[in-house]
Amino acid sequence: MASHRRPKQTSRARVTVLTTAAAAAVVLSSQAANAAPSEKPSKDEVKTKVDKLYEEAEQATEKYNGAKEKQEKLQKEISTIQDNVARGQEELNELRDSIGMAAAAQYRTGSIDSSLQLFLSSDPDDYLDKASTADQLSAQQVEALKKIQEKQRELAQERSEASGKLTDLASTRTELGKKKKEVQGKLAEAQKLLNSLTAAEKAQLAAADARASRSSTARVDLSGATAGSSRAMAAFQAAQSKIGSPYVYGATGPSSFDCSGLTSWAYAQAGVGIPRTSQAQANAGTRIYSQSDLQVGDLVIFYGDMHHVGFYAGNGQVLHAPRTGTVVRYESINNMPFQFGVRI
Repeated sequence: MASHRRPKQTSRARVTVLTTAAAAAVVLSSQAANAAPSEKPSKDEVKTKVDKLYEEAEQATEKYNGAKEKQEKLQKEISTIQDNVARGQEELNELRDSIGMAAAAQYRTGSIDSSLQLFLSSDPDDYLDKASTADQLSAQQVEALKKIQEKQRELAQERSEASGKLTDLASTRTELGKKKKEVQGKLAEAQKLLNSLTAAEKAQLAAADARASRSSTARVDLSGATAGSSRAMAAFQAAQSKIGSPYVYGATGPSSFDCSGLTSWAYAQAGVGIPRTSQAQANAGTRIYSQSDLQVGDLVIFYGDMHHVGFYAGNGQVLHAPRTGTVVRYESINNMPFQFGVRI
C-alpha cells in the first residue's frame, strides 16, 4: 500500500524558512528600537518650547482680557437698561393711574366719555389712530394717551435691547471660559516641560532669568533720555514702583500684573484712562514708528498681532511685565519684535 505521509522538507527549504524568520526578527527588533521613547530634550530645547508656549499663552491672555472687559461693559449696560425699564414702568403705571382716576371722577358724575370707557378696557394705540375717537377726547386726555403710547414704545425698545445684550453676554461668557481654559492649558504644558528638567538645569534657567530681571532696586540709566509729558512720566514712575511684582495673567494690579494690566494700571495712577488690552492700547494715541523718536513713558507695542505692550524706559530699554514666571522688569527693546510706539 502506498504511504500517505508528507515528504520531509529538503535541506534548502529549511534554510529558506530559517533565513526568512531571522530577517523578520531583525525587522521587528529594529521597529522595537525605533518605537522606544525618544531621547529627553535638552535644556535649550525645553526653554525654546516653553518660551513659545508662554508667548501663545500671552496671546490667549489678551483675548481673555478683551472678553472679560466686554463682559464687564455688557453687565453695566444691562444693569443701566434694567434700571431704566423699572423707572419707565413706574412712570407708565402712574400715567395709567392718572387717566384712570380722571375716568373714575367722570363716572361718578355721570359724564364719562364713551371713548374713554373704551380705552380703559383696550389698547390706547388703536384709538389714537382713529380721528373720530380722538376728537371725542379732551386735549388733556389725548396728551395723556400719547404719553402712555410713547412710554410703551420706549419700554418695548429697551426690553428688546436688554434681551440682545443678555444674549451677547452669554456668548461672551462662553468665549471667556474658552480663553481661560486655553491659557491654563498652555501654562500647564509649559510647566510639564519645565518639570522634566533636572534640578541643575532648572537652576541654570532660573539664574539666567534672574540676570534678565535684575534686582528690584536696579535702575536704567535715564540720563540723556527724552522724557515724555508730565502724565506719561507719572505713569512710567508708577510702573517703576512695581518693579519685581509678579506676572499673573489677567491681573491689573496692584500686586501683580499682565503686560496690558501694568500699562493700564500705571496710566490710571496718572489720571489717564486707557483701554485694557494691548491691541486696544495700540490705537489709544499717536503711533511712533521710529525707535529714535520714542520718549520715556510712551507705550511700546510688540509682535505682529500686537499681543504685548510695555513702557519705553529710555536708552533702548522697556519696562514691562514679560510673561508667566517673571516679574515686572527692564529689558532691551530688541528682545522682542518691535512694531511701534504709542504716545498717549
